[in-house]
Amino acid sequence: MEPHVSTKLTVIEKIGYSLGDLAANLIFQTLMAFLTFFYTDVYKISPGSASFIMLTGGVIGAVFNLAMGAIADRTNTRWGKFRPWVLWTSVPFGIIALLAFSTPSFNESGKIAYAFVTYLILVVVYSANNLPYSALSGVMTGDMKDRNSLSSYRFVAVMIAQFTVQVLLLPLVISIGQGDKAAGFEQVMKVFAITGVICFLITFLTTKERVSPPKEQKTPLLQDLSDLVNNRPWLIMLGLTVLIFITLAIKGGMNIFYFKYYLTVGSQVAFLENLGFTAMLDQLESITGEAALAEFRKPGSAPYATASVVSAASTLAMIAGIICSKPLADKVGKRNIYALFVALSGASLILINFLPQTAVSTVFALQTLHGFLYGITIPLLWAMIADVADYSEWKNNRRATAIIFSAMIFGLKVGLSFGGAISAWLLSVFGYDADATVQTESAVEGIRFLVSVVPGLIFIGGATLLLGYGIDKKMEDKLERELQARRSPVLNTPNEA
Repeated sequence: MEPHVSTKLTVIEKIGYSLGDLAANLIFQTLMAFLTFFYTDVYKISPGSASFIMLTGGVIGAVFNLAMGAIADRTNTRWGKFRPWVLWTSVPFGIIALLAFSTPSFNESGKIAYAFVTYLILVVVYSANNLPYSALSGVMTGDMKDRNSLSSYRFVAVMIAQFTVQVLLLPLVISIGQGDKAAGFEQVMKVFAITGVICFLITFLTTKERVSPPKEQKTPLLQDLSDLVNNRPWLIMLGLTVLIFITLAIKGGMNIFYFKYYLTVGSQVAFLENLGFTAMLDQLESITGEAALAEFRKPGSAPYATASVVSAASTLAMIAGIICSKPLADKVGKRNIYALFVALSGASLILINFLPQTAVSTVFALQTLHGFLYGITIPLLWAMIADVADYSEWKNNRRATAIIFSAMIFGLKVGLSFGGAISAWLLSVFGYDADATVQTESAVEGIRFLVSVVPGLIFIGGATLLLGYGIDKKMEDKLERELQARRSPVLNTPNEA
């Protein structure tokens, strides 16, 4: 019998692992929050074509994700199964992300073809990178409390990326591009790409794989698939993941439209004045010079500034929620905490539907509340998926980490693709015209509905799904205890860099 190998994670390893999510989410958050806007308002692709690109490319990428799970589970190197993929895909990920947000001068058909090809390659490379990265969290430790801690580190990094994208991206795009959003996007994405490559390399160098399947375990693909479809918690988590990312794609993609077309410009200017935004610009201009921030003096920039300010408050509130997540989950269990707070966050979104076009301060308050409530759930989704991998091992005496995570990321991709496609399609149905100075009443009301009621109801639906999820706190403790006893003889020496 081999000696027991400690699975306690160091702070350095948790930080190193979390940087992988910082890298991925600089791109992922940009896709979720600004891809529809980028395609329709920057690259000038019609909403219908943007919907086709996001749906078709996303679904193809999602299907590839399932194949990637099988490939990753069968990868064997001196570095482990999953860490090598983080290394191998780091540079390609950065390059294709930059290309996807570039705007070469083609005619309408050429633009559609370029956007489709770059988006498809991006989601495929994202799968080859993020699926093994996510699965890595399931084999770094078998300790569920340590896994909760790892998820908290991970999603603080996600929130840093989200803050960077949702708060700083638009101001940087406008400032760097001097009003030319296409040029601004391209320059900002260069910075994101370089930062991402560096972070992925750090993740590879600082992490270790500790939990391995028994050496004698055979891994027939059909058996893996059979295990999945007979795993009820996995089916519940798949459905939940699809719903959550449909919601995030719709809400995230519609936010900028909501500030630009629903809330009145005058009320947003007043809101910014009350916050001291103009005074802040005066201070910054004393450092950067007037030209750097001149675009933000124009009334037409108020929606972009307000959206960034609201996103800043919401993201900071999410980080506070993430900090509260681990102690709540350790005490009550992941399932109960997730269901409660995702339902409450959905209710806070629905309330936004009843606000008038001048209620900017109330929008700010509700978005901040939503951020805190949803933040509590953020680390738990991926920690629950890792628990599902443990449940599968406990039930079937076989470990298939990557294919379980691949199915969840399949759900993520399907949700993101359908959410983005639904948003772009409904914009077209409601009569949205990117070149119009003033949108029709139907388009404005549709944007309001898409940013509030639709995502709110889907969140509540996701909470309801968890009624069928069987891994409560008692079951978590049982899985950890019994699997630890089984693994003691077969834990392998950690894979070193």
